Amino acid sequence: MSPADAAGPADVVVALDVGGTGMKCALVRPDGTTVHTERHPTDAGRGPDAVVETILDVAEGLAGKARADGRDPVALGIAVPGVVDEATGVAVWSANVGFRDVPLRDLAAQRLGLPTVLGHDVRVGGLAEARLGAGRGTGHVLFVAIGTGIAAAHVVDGAAAGGAHGAAGEIGHVLVRPGGPRCGCGRDGCLEAVASASAIARRYAEATGAGPTGTAGDGGPTGTPASAADVADRAAAGEPAAARVWAEAVEALADGLATGQALYDVETVVVGGGLAQAGPRLFDPLRAALHERMTFHRRPRLVAAALGDEAGCLGAALLALDAR
Repeated sequence: MSPADAAGPADVVVALDVGGTGMKCALVRPDGTTVHTERHPTDAGRGPDAVVETILDVAEGLAGKARADGRDPVALGIAVPGVVDEATGVAVWSANVGFRDVPLRDLAAQRLGLPTVLGHDVRVGGLAEARLGAGRGTGHVLFVAIGTGIAAAHVVDGAAAGGAHGAAGEIGHVLVRPGGPRCGCGRDGCLEAVASASAIARRYAEATGAGPTGTAGDGGPTGTPASAADVADRAAAGEPAAARVWAEAVEALADGLATGQALYDVETVVVGGGLAQAGPRLFDPLRAALHERMTFHRRPRLVAAALGDEAGCLGAALLALDAR
């Protein structure tokens, strides 16, 4: 019997997707239907203890909202970035939020009195896309989120593995360009250092001579620094520097995804995150470049994520339901 089949008509799961800037929060029915949403600032600059207290306050408020509306909160799912030990419910490390070995699952369970799970933000996003979104009906899915960084989740039959130490899926740190740009992890040439949205914007600024405040160098553009979306637009319009940076990012992404396919042999690759909003400007050349790299491996279906920024909340809810 599935969690949805076992649920009562008024059951909901409290779900939080915690990021460095904001929290996306929801009450979710066991069938994946969202009945209430909220957003709250994380304000990570206050420190991890304050962030934890905000998470607990928001979760408690959502459970109260559910009861006030005649619904029954049956579980709590929390997704956070960084390294997450899902088995022990500990947020091991997060640069964005400042967590260091925070037993968030137990703290939340004690506060709310609900069965609670803690998950990794990208893995739960992949879980939602595989079961409810663009990978639905597919047994083997690789979900790749491309934004400030790049991370992935390998979902098999509706479950995403976290690895032995909670760090599975760090495809952004696959080496694709030896001797290339320095990555935030300290190594040169990681996929994330070439093809993340932040890397595309940075590399375009370097190529055009734009300074940190957007002032021009010799022949560079003026005003606000270009985003990755701006680079995609300018590449489509034929601007040489933008076209070069965009093409290099697409080629690097194809190399990273080809490595992922060699490792996981998936049916579907779902690409989400901010860069996916480039649409055909990303997917058309990326699909062609990925297929060029396939030899004996089967070509995966390459599609855009379908759930947008709701994926984290939905995935956190699914994870909580699975654990009941």
